[in-house]
Amino acid sequence: MTQSDPNKTLQPDARSRLISAALHLFAEKGYERTSTREICQTAQTNISSIRYYFGDKAGLYRAAFLEGTADHSCAVNIDLYSSLALPEALSLLFKEFLEPLKRSEELRLVMKLYYREILEPTGLWQEQIDTDIKPQHDAVVAMLKQHFGLQRIDTDVHRLAFAIIGMAVHFYVGQDIVAAIAPNMVKNAKAIDVSAERLTAYALSIIEGEAQRRAAQVDHDKI
Repeated sequence: MTQSDPNKTLQPDARSRLISAALHLFAEKGYERTSTREICQTAQTNISSIRYYFGDKAGLYRAAFLEGTADHSCAVNIDLYSSLALPEALSLLFKEFLEPLKRSEELRLVMKLYYREILEPTGLWQEQIDTDIKPQHDAVVAMLKQHFGLQRIDTDVHRLAFAIIGMAVHFYVGQDIVAAIAPNMVKNAKAIDVSAERLTAYALSIIEGEAQRRAAQVDHDKI
């Protein structure tokens, strides 16, 4: 009697259950603190299913990370920045960046996993820098260069871009802190839109401050 492959008896949605379980556990606990046994128990599948579908734990993490984040970029319209006035471009930036907070709990976990990868890189992070983060940063830098009328991009432009984007990043990296201290900031879609509006105003103030600093530096250099 031929022994059947135990993986052939897996339910058709076993792979998707593994992805879902891995997404939840990796997002909440991180890669190192999540065991394959725990993932399989949560997914209600046998331990060999990870090897069958993904090769190993690292392969499962890669699938959960890339498949989970693929359709939920925070910077889908960066090409529009250069065609908009500064306030409108910043408004689009923050509105898009915070948009995933309005969606399902699964998308919140996707973003939590995304920013956990920042703090606990596993090797996928460089790929995300190249395909998602750097293009967005470069778009903001180009917007600032145009606004300041600069001939070249200097280090202070990069500092400013990181400061602007960093205000929005905290809503994901520190989402548990935000929820504990000021939950009204993200309690519903309207509150999230207000947060995006405020971040736009804060960014404009920071940019104006940098413009004044640059003007003062030019005047000082003329003395």
